[in-house]
Amino acid sequence: MMDDKKTVRKKIQTTDQMNKIMADYFYGLNQAATTGSQKVAWCTSVGPVELLRAMGFVVYFPENHAAMLGATRTSNEVIPTATAIGYSPDICSYLTSDIGAYLKGITPLSKAYPGIKSVPKPDVLVYNTNQCRDVQDWFAWYSRTLGVPCIGVSSPKCISDVTAAHIDDVTRQIEALIPTLVSISEQKLDLARLREVVSLSRQCTDIWKEVLETATASPAPLTFFDSAIHMGPAVVLRGTREAVAYYRLLLSEMKERIGSGIAAVDGERLRLFWEGLPVWGRLRQHSEIFAGFKANIVASSYGSSWIFPALDPDDPIRSMAKAYLELFIVRADVYKEKHLQEMLEKFRVDGIIFHDSKTCPHNANTHYGLPQRLEMKTGIPALVISGDVTDMRCISDEQTKTNIEAFIEQLEEGK
Repeated sequence: MMDDKKTVRKKIQTTDQMNKIMADYFYGLNQAATTGSQKVAWCTSVGPVELLRAMGFVVYFPENHAAMLGATRTSNEVIPTATAIGYSPDICSYLTSDIGAYLKGITPLSKAYPGIKSVPKPDVLVYNTNQCRDVQDWFAWYSRTLGVPCIGVSSPKCISDVTAAHIDDVTRQIEALIPTLVSISEQKLDLARLREVVSLSRQCTDIWKEVLETATASPAPLTFFDSAIHMGPAVVLRGTREAVAYYRLLLSEMKERIGSGIAAVDGERLRLFWEGLPVWGRLRQHSEIFAGFKANIVASSYGSSWIFPALDPDDPIRSMAKAYLELFIVRADVYKEKHLQEMLEKFRVDGIIFHDSKTCPHNANTHYGLPQRLEMKTGIPALVISGDVTDMRCISDEQTKTNIEAFIEQLEEGK
């Protein structure tokens, strides 16, 4: 039963520092775009950002912007504008939110960072379809609309084992981007600089992994909802010293919490796993629902999406290719099932929540029996909740709350 006294997750003190470096990042992007002091590249979240940074580009991530549209609950105002020009409401709501916002001249950046009037105009658009084909269509629209070159990597999907042939393929595609990037940036690729950036990305990865794994402690010092917020630097500042420095601070705070026995959710009674994308427009609401039951969602596959152990500064481009192919979303169900089993055991969870995101079926592992197979193999109960990453028309708050309450009751009876 939910406690009458409201329980909420504890604020992480380094959040203020994260907000500062994110503000510096967006203001830096804005300055580069408005003054022409640096070339601007748009990149998908697991695209070749290391290559772009090594060649002097400042890098902007439309997926991050789309998540902001979802978190500020602006998406439903702008999605119809994208559907009006022919985009189906059933495709990626990141895409329809972002394009709709551009057409309406709206951005949450303006409110969050006074003085920024619009997203930065790109000089080049660079994608990697390891997440889905939608990112290529998304960037192609901006290429047609803005008259900007669009280049990228077409990644294989549903991989059980990442083979040398897969890595060779993606390596060649990354290498093929270089001549176009050289012509736009007017800079040759400095291999020493690329090694440095890849090294920084690897350090960011390693420390972020340590941060997430502090939640193996009981009680856990952070929640899935914290990780969804604090992954920001790993997404937009991968390959920079700022991201590495930030995660060292965050890790230190998490270790202090563990040492002092401080729980992210007071009285932690249940430990859960979240599989799938967050519901950005309900992040706080969902956090409060679970905290009210003294249930902590201690881990997720989503938070781990910015962990790239394959990155190697001694072989930068090939290791980038391997790292991008090892992404959870790229893998076949046989790999996903094994990986999730390991995660459930590692974090000692009592139950797993699958988010069936309506407009992101490629990142919703609920359609081919995975929740049922996992429950049969592990004995850990699973709950599927229907929703969406940003389109709140796809979620019923009352139904979600009712389903969660029944699931928590089931877990408590089984303890």
